[in-house]
Amino acid sequence: MIVKLVSDEVFERAARSGRYEGTLDQFQHVGGVRTRFLRTTRNAALRSARHVFSPSAYLRDVALGWGLDPTQLSVLPNPAPELPAIPSRDELRHELKLDGRVLAFAGRLGPQKALGMALEAVAAVPDVTLVIAGDGPDRAALERQARELGLETRVRFLGSVSREQVLRLFRAADASVLSSAWENFPHTVVEALAVGCPVIATAVGGVPEVIREGENGLLVPANDVPALAAAIRRFFDDAALRQRLAAAAPESVAGYTEEAMFTRIEDELARAARR
Repeated sequence: MIVKLVSDEVFERAARSGRYEGTLDQFQHVGGVRTRFLRTTRNAALRSARHVFSPSAYLRDVALGWGLDPTQLSVLPNPAPELPAIPSRDELRHELKLDGRVLAFAGRLGPQKALGMALEAVAAVPDVTLVIAGDGPDRAALERQARELGLETRVRFLGSVSREQVLRLFRAADASVLSSAWENFPHTVVEALAVGCPVIATAVGGVPEVIREGENGLLVPANDVPALAAAIRRFFDDAALRQRLAAAAPESVAGYTEEAMFTRIEDELARAARR
């Protein structure tokens, strides 16, 4: 058995049920009879695998804290998408009715993404539009917050869209924004970069493993609205910076091809089968 470990399932259960509202890092220090039992069964299942892949070095380090064998655990990043034929940026902006300074977000609208922080940051930077693709339990609260911040004309909620539509949105936007309180290795970061869209993100989890400050995006601390607003302002006020980040974005994920990732999985399966 080969396992791809994408999160801490014990943490995910606690978060989904509403029993825990902190970050994955903080949860590693939380006790309780139920939590200890679930951790024991999780670790036993992982130890029975011949090999465990993690999308980020960050999550690998978390898993090593569970007592797993370091030789059993390696990093396998999420692949960049194979891009379909996508119209030019100008054509897409016309199609999506976008003009001026545009940020985009795609993902589940839940506590992890801390999108309220992004709304506050956008409110602090005039003439910036934020387009949000996705749905989730926080949507109604976020729509209400946008109204309270006076962002009715500057924030658009698209709801759930297809993966191709996400790629088209990223191609049309000036940058993608990710204000998450915690992350592993988000697919949308790789997708945005693949279509030439720089990313302005919080430096959490595995995000800094793919977003390099000043090279293909900008990084800020988590839960810091002024820092995120300052990064957005810096990005739009510096045309040379925007051009440099956009030009470097696709090449920065050129090695994350599906073929390369699947080849590594096949190699590990072959090794496991020979044991």
